[in-house]
Amino acid sequence: MESIGLFEAKTHLSELIARAERGEEVVITRHNKPVAKLVPMHASSAGVKLERRRAALAAMAALREDIRRDGGGMSSAEIVQMIGEMRDEQTERKVRAAGLP
Repeated sequence: MESIGLFEAKTHLSELIARAERGEEVVITRHNKPVAKLVPMHASSAGVKLERRRAALAAMAALREDIRRDGGGMSSAEIVQMIGEMRDEQTERKVRAAGLP
């Protein structure tokens, strides 16, 4: 991975973007200290987020199958009650975090 100074990076930004599109990563420095990294989009956190979303969806699908297999389920009233309780808990956490009585 190459390091490049900020002034030079500004001067050659188009070239650096083209390199990132080809899969290269470049560290940008200011006063010889790393301050940023230019990476291709596929290598960014978007890929991690996508993997986490897929894993979450798979877990939800497995949970749905478990509920179906156990013959469970929830009525509309139970769902509304559960959502209300979750909202109340969230509000309580925010109030405590804000230091309010």
